[in-house]
Amino acid sequence: MQLPNFSDKFSDNLALLPVTDAVAAIELLDQSGTPVATLENKPGQAGSLRVYSWLADTFGAITAEAAELGLKIYAEHTQDARANPGKHPNIDRLFNIQSAAQTLQVKSL
Repeated sequence: MQLPNFSDKFSDNLALLPVTDAVAAIELLDQSGTPVATLENKPGQAGSLRVYSWLADTFGAITAEAAELGLKIYAEHTQDARANPGKHPNIDRLFNIQSAAQTLQVKSL
């Protein structure tokens, strides 16, 4: 699988991902199928919706490997999230995905 060459700037990385204008929202589901979060295609969440959608399309789900790449895509925001836990919940969620038992499925709404 050929992945884009991501940089250390989120806006540049986001520009490498497919546009998700037709997607109103996505729902993140845990292993039991229980919704754990909804990301809407609106200001403040549209970038995360785009990242999570692309990761799910690329890896089939938000796996530990996908989460690691997602943290790279978020670039400078990942550093800010490490320094300020709770400030970036969509990045914090990726920090917490470290095993197959924590994989999240993504469902378009």
